[in-house]
Order: sequence, then C-alpha cells, then structure tokens
Amino acid sequence: MNSASAGPTFLSSSMLTPFPKPVIRLTTGGFPILPDVETPDFFDPAAPDPAAPAPSARLKHAGGGVWAAGERITWVAGVVLLLSAFMDWYAGSGVGVKLAVIGWHTGVLGKLVFVIGLAVVVLVALRQAGFELPPTVPESLLVVALGALATIFVLIRLISIPDSMLPADGRGIGIWISLLASLGVILGGVLSAAEEM
Repeated sequence: MNSASAGPTFLSSSMLTPFPKPVIRLTTGGFPILPDVETPDFFDPAAPDPAAPAPSARLKHAGGGVWAAGERITWVAGVVLLLSAFMDWYAGSGVGVKLAVIGWHTGVLGKLVFVIGLAVVVLVALRQAGFELPPTVPESLLVVALGALATIFVLIRLISIPDSMLPADGRGIGIWISLLASLGVILGGVLSAAEEM
C-alpha cells in the first residue's frame, strides 16, 4: 500500500510558501528611507563668525540722522560748558572802565559748572575708549542729571548777580552760552537714551 493512500498528509507552513527559505522581515527603524528633516527656524540668529569682533553690550540705533547724534551733541555741549566757565558771565561799566567777570570768578557755582562740563567730557571719552558703566547706572541718565544740575547752577547765577560783582550788573554772553550748553547736555542725554532703546 502506497504512502499516498495511507492517510491525510499535513503540510507544514514552510511547504505552503513559494520561497525556498523562510523570509526574514527587517525592521526599518534602524534604516529609514529618508533621514529625519527638521524645519529651519528663521528666528534663530546665525552662528557668529569667530573672526568678527564681539558685539558691545550697549545697543546702538542703526539709523542715522538726529537720533544717532546724541553722543556728538553730548560731547560738543560738554566741551562748550567746560569752556564757558572762562567766558564773561557778567559785564558792566564804572567810571571810565568796562569790566567783565568770567564764570570761574563768580564763586563756587561757576567752578561747579566747569567740573560738570569736565565730567560730561570724561564720560563720553571713556565710552569712546570702551569703558562701560554698570547696567544699573545708565550713562544717558547720568548725562541728563549732570545737564540738569548745570542748568540749575547757571540759572541761579543768571537770576541772582552776587553783590561782589558790582558794578558788573549786566549779563555777559558767556552766561547765555553756559545756559545753552547745559541744555545741550540734557538734549544729548535724551537722544542717547533714545538710541539705546
């Protein structure tokens, strides 16, 4: 009796496939078809160039015009304020004599105007040299405060002529230049503050 009629034959699963060997399926987790793609972030700053100089901690306004002139106005007004202490603040005439009194000789306030002008010039020079004040003390605010102080001192001398200056009872051109220079220091500080914003 042959083996074909002996009974039902059970086929194994390896006999049902058309492949001679079993198929091994590989996972695609380790071999992706396309690599992972990350969308670019347009708001990230580009990597800084190592050869480029380090940016300053103080931000400067990129535009030109009057908004970029704050430091120049502060510098010029500080120099004029410094020199105005040696201009005639009071003028007058006596019997056959004309006299003028410079700001330096009007007392302590005239000398303080000189010192404030010198402080403003030194602040601007230090900033140009790369020296920065601490962030808690904004330079523009300090310049505005110095300009306001100089304006108060000049206004006191403009309104009240000391008795020791008589007969020089008129105001000379120097005190008006001092007043304009102290207001210029305030303007320069305000424009510098606008540049830093």
